[in-house]
Order: sequence, then structure tokens, then C-alpha cells
Amino acid sequence: MNKLKIAFTGPESSGKTTLAKWLSEELSAVCCDEYARKYLEKKEKYDQEDLTEIAKGQLKEWDKNTDSRPLIADTEMLVIQIWSLWKYGSCDSFIASAVQNQNFDHYFLCQPDIPWESDELRESEHEREQLFVIYEQIIIELGWNYTIVCGDLNTRKTKIRNVLNNISSIANH
Repeated sequence: MNKLKIAFTGPESSGKTTLAKWLSEELSAVCCDEYARKYLEKKEKYDQEDLTEIAKGQLKEWDKNTDSRPLIADTEMLVIQIWSLWKYGSCDSFIASAVQNQNFDHYFLCQPDIPWESDELRESEHEREQLFVIYEQIIIELGWNYTIVCGDLNTRKTKIRNVLNNISSIANH
């Protein structure tokens, strides 16, 4: 049986990393961090071409995980695609293809109904709700299995547990 692969997606500061780290501990899974943070911490500013490099780096992070435990990703390719479209009005074909080809068993779309946490890499405090709508529209178009998580942390955790209890492959993990 293939290992379970779960991705968290959504706008900036919507709880993806917090939930991914929690779920990886909950399931004794591997947590694959957001490569963009590592990449951008080394740069003073970035441009659209950097997003393709970030996508390539994220794919390498996923590929180097050969562990048989479930994989929990605190971001995925749609985050990069939407950001490229939002910020630059276009998206590199490599990123668009990576979105089409990624293969997660379930996506948790994080609603930005929690307070904004500012950091030097975040840019879209006042656009989070608009971006959330775009995420959901594209996820629906792609036909991905997804669940919206919202509310406080405990409410989000309960929702995630309930969803995962209904995914048959979780029974073996």
C-alpha cells in the first residue's frame, strides 16, 4: 500500500505550518517543510524566476523523503502557482505542470480566519480572504479531495482527525 500523503494549503498566515507539524507528530509522520522559507531567507528580494527555483526545491524535498511513514507537507505547488499569478500575473509552465502532477491523498485548505502573524517573508495580510477564494476555486476545478479547516486550533485539529478517520489508508498507519 502506498504511504499516506497529506498537504496543507492556503494563503499566508492561515495555519499551514502549525497544523502540519502537529499532524506529523500525531501520526508519527514525516513533516516536509516549506522550501520557500529556506530559499528566501538567503535572498534580500526575489523575482518571478525564483518561484520556479522554489518549486524545484520543494519537489526535491518531497522526493528525498523515502521514509515509509506518512508524509505531511506544510505547503504544495498550488501555493506557488497562486502566488505567481497574484504577484506577477502569470505562472511558469514548470510550476503549472507541477500542480497538475502532484499527488496527495487529501488537501486541508486553511481558512485565514485566524490573526495575521507578521514576519519578513509575508506580504498579503489584507488579501488573505481574496486568495482563499482563489484557492478553493482552483482546488474544485482540479477535483482534489479537500477539506476546509477553520476556527481555533482545537476546532481545526478535531476536523482534521475526523477527516482522517474516514480515509481508509490511515487504518494501516
